Amino acid sequence: MFTIGCDPEFFLKQGNKFISAIGHIGGSKDHPRPFGENGFAVLEDNVAVEFNIPPAHNHKEFINHIQTVMNKLQQELPNYEFANESAVVFDTDQLQHPAALEFGCDPDYNAWTLTENERPQAPNQNLRSAGGHIHVGTDLDPIQVIRSMDLHLGVPSIKLDSGTLRRQLYGKAGAFRMKDYGVEYRTLSNFWIFSPKLMEWVYNQTEKALNFVKAGNEITETHGKLIQDCINNSDMVAYDTLSRTYGS
Repeated sequence: MFTIGCDPEFFLKQGNKFISAIGHIGGSKDHPRPFGENGFAVLEDNVAVEFNIPPAHNHKEFINHIQTVMNKLQQELPNYEFANESAVVFDTDQLQHPAALEFGCDPDYNAWTLTENERPQAPNQNLRSAGGHIHVGTDLDPIQVIRSMDLHLGVPSIKLDSGTLRRQLYGKAGAFRMKDYGVEYRTLSNFWIFSPKLMEWVYNQTEKALNFVKAGNEITETHGKLIQDCINNSDMVAYDTLSRTYGS
């Protein structure tokens, strides 16, 4: 048995112009704005909208939680589109507020190297990215869980997620944080939050990843390197090898 939650981000858009969320959402990392029932919250993360959901215990609950927040946000923001891009170069006029220049993310870690990830340096100072981080409540070994999630979610995501620009900043293989309830898997972008089918895919693949660890499986060093090459470099040769070995 496990629980699953998420804290995804997305950008606002009007026509062809991306609009800063600052001043439209409220809430902050330190003080998210409660959004309905206990455990739901929204906030402004730099220029992106971020939302939090309470832990879900099955795929239907997981999908319902996400759709509940997004539908309510759409009602609050009828004049804005919810952009599905995971990385965007904003016009400078949208980055004038001091909060648009704050990158206050706590450090995360690499489950393959067992070291802290370096803070990314954006190739373009106007580039912003949006993650689709997954929170898993489990008592299994956290390092093995994250490595397995790379195999079961990170690897197949390179075919499902057409956006590669975000990986210049975030989303490298094995990116995670420890949590008191389990782990936060930080590799995926937000590509999956716009489709119930992909939300269910995230739930099912997370379950597969946990069952893989629970069964006592471990990923070899050779396959670990292939997983990292596949995710970090969109390496399709590595993808094909891993797919043949483990399935999709």
